[in-house]
Amino acid sequence: MDQVEEKILGSNRKKKIATAFFVFLGFMWLCTVISKSVYTSKLPIVSIESPEQKYVEHIVEADGIVEAGDKNPVTALSGLRIEDLAVQEGDRVEEGEVLFTVDLEDLQDIMEEKRTAISKLQAQIDTIVQNQELARQRKELEEQRAREDYEEVAKREDTLVGRAAEAYSRIEYEIDEQRNAERERRRKEAEEKRRKERENNPESGEEYDEDEYGEDGYTDDQDYYEGDENIEDSPVDEALLEELQQAAYAEADAEWQRDNAVKEAERKVEDAAAPESEDAALTVDRLELAALQEDLARFQEILDAQGQICAPYGGLVTDIAVTIGGRTSDAAVMLLSDDTVPCRFRAVISQEQKKYVSLNDAVSLKLDGSREKDATIDYLAESDSMPGNYDIYIALPEGVGAPGLSGTMNHAESGEKYSCCVTSQAVYTVNARSYVYVVRERDGILGKEYYAEQINVKIQDQNDSWVAVEGALDGESRVISSSTKELGNGDTVRLSEE
Repeated sequence: MDQVEEKILGSNRKKKIATAFFVFLGFMWLCTVISKSVYTSKLPIVSIESPEQKYVEHIVEADGIVEAGDKNPVTALSGLRIEDLAVQEGDRVEEGEVLFTVDLEDLQDIMEEKRTAISKLQAQIDTIVQNQELARQRKELEEQRAREDYEEVAKREDTLVGRAAEAYSRIEYEIDEQRNAERERRRKEAEEKRRKERENNPESGEEYDEDEYGEDGYTDDQDYYEGDENIEDSPVDEALLEELQQAAYAEADAEWQRDNAVKEAERKVEDAAAPESEDAALTVDRLELAALQEDLARFQEILDAQGQICAPYGGLVTDIAVTIGGRTSDAAVMLLSDDTVPCRFRAVISQEQKKYVSLNDAVSLKLDGSREKDATIDYLAESDSMPGNYDIYIALPEGVGAPGLSGTMNHAESGEKYSCCVTSQAVYTVNARSYVYVVRERDGILGKEYYAEQINVKIQDQNDSWVAVEGALDGESRVISSSTKELGNGDTVRLSEE
């Protein structure tokens, strides 16, 4: 019995030890499971994808609005005060329909100011015309006096020149008289000498022929007596010769004085007859007067119409540049669409979108309330109102659309095919450096585990959904596309399917 009891007791003890051992193992397993669960619960959960071959398609979508194909300006006289606006932007008006009304009291004040300005300008013009007439009369008188002075100067100077010439001639005559007297004296001496020679020599036998020799007994080419000098070189009174020289100088001076005096008087006549410089003041004043009178007539027309300004043609009101209480300016008061010109669709795209859109590209266009239609880009240029962006205009067929209607333009560019494309969420770019995270395996304290490895890539092309990259990736790479937490290089991760 004792041995049986001992065996039973020993067997029970072994069972208890075995049970305690298995309980311990179970506890350890449970602790491991709990520890692993706690550890893994703190890990970021990531989703993975594999690179694919794809065409990176670029879709440009832009919202826009329909605008009038052309606009006609509505103008009014500057300075009118707006009392009431009868239309708003987007209203359609017909020819002759009232657009706005001006303040009549203010209009009458403006007209009174215009009348005052016209009166002042008219008085100024009358004064200028009167002054011009007086200046013309003065000029005629000056010219007449200048001509009279010219005639008087010419007459006086000619008289002085004549007197100088007469004095010269008188002295010259006296010299000739002296020479003639000397000639006569010499002739008489020669005659007397000849007579005495005949008386002293009567036997010479020569008979005096008066017809041959003349009264003085000499031929025409004989001198009065032998050795006689030319009578022109006979001596003359030195004082008389000096007077002749001075008279010659006086005559020359008188001629010089006459020429200068006549020239000066002639220049005065030319100056008096020269036209006066043109003055544009009268022309300008007359033009301004005509403009004021025209404005006054137009103001009167508005007053007669009780201050109502009507549409000169029909169309849609696209722009209003005035407000109630404000005044009109030289610019257009309103703009009305030209119904004879088809509308156009306008959209604005960014500089990035501009890479995939060109002039004459085919696009799809959907206006509110109508089906999508094919269209063509007719105009593409940098926007003046939004620098850095680009305006797109699409001409609409006649009768399609209305100013103010909104719509959407779409254009798809197929792009190139790339061998390694990932979703845009998988690519990170920091300081111009792009990279992705891929899942790798390693041994950890709890066994095999996954971690994120950072791989640098070069972006070749991209759109809103896909990015074509170049780097250490292939079709078997497990690229992390999303994560529940921010990742870092080497961080342990948990796959979302686990």
